[in-house]
Amino acid sequence: MHVPDGFLDAPTSVATGVVAAAGVGLALRKARAELDDRTAPMAGLVATFVFATQMLNFPVGLGTSGHLLGGALAAVLVGPWTGILSVSVVLLVQALLLADGGITALGTNITLMSLVGLVVGWLVFRGLQRVLPKRVGLVPVLAAAGAFVSVPAAALAFTGLYAVGGTAPIPLDTLAAAMLGWHTLIGVGEAVITGLVVGSVVAVRPDLVYGARPALAVRTLEIRSDAGASA
Repeated sequence: MHVPDGFLDAPTSVATGVVAAAGVGLALRKARAELDDRTAPMAGLVATFVFATQMLNFPVGLGTSGHLLGGALAAVLVGPWTGILSVSVVLLVQALLLADGGITALGTNITLMSLVGLVVGWLVFRGLQRVLPKRVGLVPVLAAAGAFVSVPAAALAFTGLYAVGGTAPIPLDTLAAAMLGWHTLIGVGEAVITGLVVGSVVAVRPDLVYGARPALAVRTLEIRSDAGASA
């Protein structure tokens, strides 16, 4: 998913840079409401985990490989605004130190993975959480669903950017079919990893998972109601 330098023309790269800067700037302001003594340490751990796992690629067929985007995972664990900051820091370090994604394409990569992918994953997670029973045990499943949708959503967004300002000699229909097809498969891997990681944390310390807070609040009310009825 990392876009290299020169794959999109200068106006498109500048536009995505502006969008990325605005998104990160807004996240810096909004993250204050999410950060506390639990989420602040988790944010660093999430960024470290996403950085490490993005270095690991898994094959999906015909020589194509994918890696964790981490947007939905970060949003569920530490909140959407803090998640945007965590994933953006990862992409910045990768671009500056590892040349993974171009410097001029940094805004594009942040827009695709830290904004589009994360926001879509979080909205799917939160939407399902609102219509389904608020149970802590469902949090990993809903996180996996959000992660699955987030990957092709980011791929679709990239296809739209390529349609506007793509510079490579690749037909748009060919690119769109390849991006959506392969990234749907990559989304399965994203869902599995996200579900396993969130499930592991929920099993040990559900109070550390930002996305589990509504379910924990419901469980607390149920316990209090049962205690009151017994009294």
